[in-house]
Amino acid sequence: MKVRALRGAVTASSNTKVAITEATTELLEEMLDRNDIATDDLVFVIITATADITAEFPAAAARKIGLSHIPLLSAQELIVEGSLPLTIRALMLMNTEKAREQLRHVYLREARQLRMDLPE
Repeated sequence: MKVRALRGAVTASSNTKVAITEATTELLEEMLDRNDIATDDLVFVIITATADITAEFPAAAARKIGLSHIPLLSAQELIVEGSLPLTIRALMLMNTEKAREQLRHVYLREARQLRMDLPE
């Protein structure tokens, strides 16, 4: 089994607990579903958020969907002029038999524009 990394991003509709939780849940569930990942295969998840996300920790959504036994790390994304607002990013490290080319990175909502080179 190999250790592989999976990336994803999503935008929240607003800086509210509900919007942040919904966006993060959508992103993490889609990353797991598209790649047929069991939670037991996860090593850890790093979640970053842009500086305009202040109403909730995105990692709180991960705990609500059953990832409470997975090490989670939250961080603030770099503040870069002109960057996409209200953006939540995730990096999952996992054990898998899949080759890198088989992984389906997930970019949802307005975050899709960050990686137009990837298939949906």
